[in-house]
Amino acid sequence: MAAVIDDLPHFLDVRQVADYLNLNEKKIYALVSDGRIPGTKVTGKWMFPRELIDRWMLESSHGGLLTDRLALTGSDDPLLLRVVQNLARDTGARALVSYTATGTRLGLELLQGHRADACALHWGPSTESHLRHPALIAQYSGHKRWILVRLYQREQGLMVRPDLLKSGMAVGDLLRRPLRWAMRQDGAGARRFLQETLTEHRIKPDALDVVTTALSERDAAVAIVLGRADTAPGAHAAAREAGLGFVGCGWESFDLALERGIYFRKLLQDLIACLQKPETGELAAMLGGYDLGESGRLVWGQD
Repeated sequence: MAAVIDDLPHFLDVRQVADYLNLNEKKIYALVSDGRIPGTKVTGKWMFPRELIDRWMLESSHGGLLTDRLALTGSDDPLLLRVVQNLARDTGARALVSYTATGTRLGLELLQGHRADACALHWGPSTESHLRHPALIAQYSGHKRWILVRLYQREQGLMVRPDLLKSGMAVGDLLRRPLRWAMRQDGAGARRFLQETLTEHRIKPDALDVVTTALSERDAAVAIVLGRADTAPGAHAAAREAGLGFVGCGWESFDLALERGIYFRKLLQDLIACLQKPETGELAAMLGGYDLGESGRLVWGQD
C-alpha cells in the first residue's frame, strides 16, 4: 500500500519515492541515473527531498510554465550576454535568468544532465548548419526531447592585435605568420571553425604557436589585449567589443538547443521576444557581424 502523504518524511528513499510516484523502483533508479529526478547519495544510499520531487512533478506536468528560472549555457556570444542581462534586469527578483559560457560540447553535456535549461551552440558554416547541428546533438541520448531555435547568424573569424593587421590582409596571410595563438578549448565551436579553415588552407594545427588556452571568446580577446597572444579564433562582435582587429572566415548559425517543454516556459518566450526588439537589432549593428533575420525560428525538432 502506498504511504500516506502526510506521514512521509522530508527525505524519501528509493522505495518511498517509488510508492509516492506510483512507479517501480527500477524506474526510479533509471530516472536518477539520467539526472531526470532530483536526488542525492548519502553514504551510498539515494535520498530524495520530497519538496523537490513535488516541484519536479509540477514542472513536468506543466511543461516548465511554473518554473522561475532559466539557465543558459554553451557557446559564448556578446549579443546573447547582453540580451540575457537585459532580461534579468527587467525580470528583477521574480526569477533567475543566467548565462554561463562553457563552449558548445560542455554545454550540451550540461543540457543532457539536466543541469542547464538551454545550450547555445555553433558547429561550422551556416550553409551546413541544417545538417551539422542535428547531427551534433544526435550524439546525446536526450536529443529526441530537444528542439533547435535559431538565435541568429554571426560572422566567425580571427581576432587580431590591431597593430599586426594590415589593410587587405587575408585569412591565409595571418595563418602563415609566426603569431602567438590563444586557442579555444576542445569542444568549442570557434575551435571547430578554425580547424576547418586550417584544412582549407592546407595548414596543420600543430604548425600554430599556441601559447594559452581560452575558455570563452571574451577570455581569448582579453589574452590578446593583455599582450599574452597575438590572435585567436572568435566572432566579429567579440573582436569589436575588445577593440581588436578582425579578419572574417565565414558565417555560422548560432542556435539554442533545449527540451520541448522549456520552449513554452515564459522566460524562454521572453528571451525570444527580447531578441526581436528593435533595440536588440541596434545593438547587433553596433557590435557588428550579426544577421537577426531568423531570430526565434524553430529550425529542428518541430515534429
